[in-house]
Amino acid sequence: MSRRRPRSDRGTSRPATYGQVFAVGEFRPLFGSYLLSTIGDELARVALTVLVYQRTESALLSAITFGISYLPWILGGPVLAALADRLPRHRVLITSDLARAVLVAAMAVPGLPLALLLGLLLLVSLCSPPFEAARSALMADVLEGDRYAVATSLTGVTAQLSQLIGFLLGGALLLHFSPSAALLLNAATFAVSAGWLAVGLQRRPAPGSADAGAEVRSLWRETASGMRFVAATPRLLSIVGVLWVAALFVNAPEGIATPLGLQLQGTTAATGILLAAAPAGTALGGLVVGRFCPPHVRERLLAPLVALSLGGVLLAGLVPVWLGTGSAAFAAVVALFFVAGIGGACSIPLNVAFVQAVPSAFRGRAFGVAAAGLAGVQGLGVVLAGLGAEVLAPNTVVALSGGIGLVVVVVPLIALRRSRPGETTARVSPAPVPGGPSQS
Repeated sequence: MSRRRPRSDRGTSRPATYGQVFAVGEFRPLFGSYLLSTIGDELARVALTVLVYQRTESALLSAITFGISYLPWILGGPVLAALADRLPRHRVLITSDLARAVLVAAMAVPGLPLALLLGLLLLVSLCSPPFEAARSALMADVLEGDRYAVATSLTGVTAQLSQLIGFLLGGALLLHFSPSAALLLNAATFAVSAGWLAVGLQRRPAPGSADAGAEVRSLWRETASGMRFVAATPRLLSIVGVLWVAALFVNAPEGIATPLGLQLQGTTAATGILLAAAPAGTALGGLVVGRFCPPHVRERLLAPLVALSLGGVLLAGLVPVWLGTGSAAFAAVVALFFVAGIGGACSIPLNVAFVQAVPSAFRGRAFGVAAAGLAGVQGLGVVLAGLGAEVLAPNTVVALSGGIGLVVVVVPLIALRRSRPGETTARVSPAPVPGGPSQS
């Protein structure tokens, strides 16, 4: 790590409190802006997903619409995320939000062709990698000791509650308004977020300047250094392996929520409820694990939480086999998605282990690599689920996702258990690699 933790934080097993986290002035705008933008994002995503399915009646196109926001992470996530280490992080955050506000407002123009809407959505998504890398890295810089773990839990809970609100609000708006209303709300959240960040964050120099001096290195070199850092450390590979495998199979059913709702209830209005169930569960799980479990307990809960998450998805897919369709089956599927969401709290110990293994100068790039892989598998999962739903019943695709995931995730879990926290920073130098002339 690039800085020392207070001795009191290293030696205690008691978790920090929310009051201690919010006492850090810069955390408040980081938290608030994340809340606003996430609500707007999910509201717009459910609106566009339902719109595409209503126009095309294609589960695959609906899934592609839901997953298109992951594409920039796959194509250029690590490169774009490296901006968080090359430029002042507060500037990256504010600029990303302003760009998204303008682009989403353009999407709200009535009568735009579907292809143009999706193209604008792709451009909006290009702003996510630098924003998320800068936010994650800056949060680790401003919070000390167990405050970071509790803040990670709180941010995770907030993300899930924001998704829940966005999904439900998006579904409700579609009953009375056009998708343009949801998109205008999304644009407003980005504008407010940018203003809050501009007022609440300190002006800091680019974090890499202390290590690289006046030398300007290309984004590609910085990205490659982040990839090499992650690839050279078995513990980091194990951490992201668990995260990626779980995300691939747990999130896959999101891409077919609309056809699954039609199968169970005969209406697209069920989409918002199905999508909201898992975030609600993750919010509860994150609250309990992050706030009330000591650090050593969180670590022990990792494998059980992963199993709970994938097992819930498996059982949800089997519900129509036992109960058929209708209100009872729909309620059971929603309940099991909620249970699977509780298992999503496994991200808390994974996030803490990850940040503890990465020095400050590498955090933007390392987070970018991890987030790019995460977005890649999430996007792959929803598209594969959409393909599967073209030939199989939606519930069958859900059951296969949970069952296969339970088997595959055993490999990285065993590797993580065998790794030691101390070996990560010992094997890889925290100094960035020498750079060459800028090629950006």
